[in-house]
Amino acid sequence: MSFTLQLGQKAPEFNLISTSYENVCLSSFDSKFLVIFFTCNHCPYVTGSDEVTRKTVNKFKDKDVSFIAINSNSANTYQEDSFENMILRMEEYEFPWVYLHDADQEIALKYGALKTPHFYVFNEQRELVYTGRGVDSPLDANKIKINNLELVLDELTSNTLISIPITNPIGCSVKWEGKDSHWMPPEACDLV
Repeated sequence: MSFTLQLGQKAPEFNLISTSYENVCLSSFDSKFLVIFFTCNHCPYVTGSDEVTRKTVNKFKDKDVSFIAINSNSANTYQEDSFENMILRMEEYEFPWVYLHDADQEIALKYGALKTPHFYVFNEQRELVYTGRGVDSPLDANKIKINNLELVLDELTSNTLISIPITNPIGCSVKWEGKDSHWMPPEACDLV
């Protein structure tokens, strides 16, 4: 069995607290399409590409696409990834997505999140149609040549076949509670 959610699989349910102090679950979103991405506060691959992600969200906000960010990182590994710091980060940057806290890392395991950031795109039936990176150079937005997330969303919202449904996410590993900061589950390298 693969670690990461496979193409065609349904989005696993969740019920998580948002930075607005609301409990949010999968059924809270009635948009036609859904992007769920695992992220955090400190990772340079996240901070290097957040503004690119913001542009993508703004481009597709009128095309019935919802965007959900989930932070599953252990605050014991990086204090910057605490829920309190999530709230501060949203207040400072006013990102146009819902930001959820996966304190027990259960949802990261259900989705098989490998990196921050790691994107999952779901169709109208909440079936996975894309998993992987957002862009090819999240560390340095000036070097981006391919925006895979926009490519997928352009195809999905125009009812076109997804040309590249899987890429390897590029970023820092998810920070698992009680593990070394670079640890990944042994079965996690399954996208290549």
